[in-house]
Amino acid sequence: MTSTATSLTRTIQAPGVPNVPREAFSRARVLIVGDVMLDRYWFGDVNRISPEAPVPVVHVKRNEERLGGAANVALGATSLGAQAGLLCVLGEDEPAERIVDMLDASGVTAFVTRDADLATTIKLRIVSRQQQLLRIDFENQPAREVLLAVLDQYRQLLASYDVVLLSDYAKGGLTHVQPMIEAARAAGKAVLVDPKGNDYERYRGATILTPNRAELQQVVGVWHSEDDLSSRAQNLRESLGLEALLLTRSEEGMTLFTENGALHVPAQAREVYDVSGAGDTVIATLATSLSAGLPLPQAVVLANRAGSIVVGKLGTATVDYNELFSELT
Repeated sequence: MTSTATSLTRTIQAPGVPNVPREAFSRARVLIVGDVMLDRYWFGDVNRISPEAPVPVVHVKRNEERLGGAANVALGATSLGAQAGLLCVLGEDEPAERIVDMLDASGVTAFVTRDADLATTIKLRIVSRQQQLLRIDFENQPAREVLLAVLDQYRQLLASYDVVLLSDYAKGGLTHVQPMIEAARAAGKAVLVDPKGNDYERYRGATILTPNRAELQQVVGVWHSEDDLSSRAQNLRESLGLEALLLTRSEEGMTLFTENGALHVPAQAREVYDVSGAGDTVIATLATSLSAGLPLPQAVVLANRAGSIVVGKLGTATVDYNELFSELT
């Protein structure tokens, strides 16, 4: 084995959790681009089975609406104290109006383009006794002309931000992801991508990709050992020209692959209620930490900590600065 291959497969010791001043996060400037949706929750009780079909009857008692997709990522960055901009396409419908109102109240700076032919994406979840029973999705794709207009606006916004975060939910908002990556890198900005699908060639040249286990397996296949995983992940990282690949592994924590080797951060033991939006929290924390000037290994440790906190919450949620650092002060 060559010395280069050895360095790519060796394990790096994870640093401790850094205690970052609030002021450092407040200086962070993150531009989030991607698919925005409205997460709706209907909460109720199940006391009987329907006589019409063998399905539970839910007596809805209350409902909630939360920002979803890239909007939840932006909200996660602002919850940590960062200056977050969100560039997105929405329809001209009632869900879009709710999203705009919620963004206005959140502290996120929203750059919204409207498409009259687009039905704003809604994820409706029906929940009983802290368990999700059903999810119903309403969605379609934005028009090409709208996406091109967003691309022009994106290039104009780059100078105002330190880090670019592309949140891909395969809803059409990142149709032009490759020119977005190229423009950001040409402007000297780090580009973080939460990927979707099995065509990672479209993310070539990004700084960091953050797939979960299932997403990475779609691209590199099933690994049979840690060495096998390292080999497959590092080959992918090199072939795409990435600086790093961060694999989120649920109860196994996360592993960062760079040219120096693999850095594994174990999961923090917490009771898991809901993994909805956990990936949003991880990448939002990572982007905010990098924009605040933290080295990548420390940023990964903080992202892991944030992810372990948010899975203890029901539904799409965020982690704020006080929660992230509560046990360190």
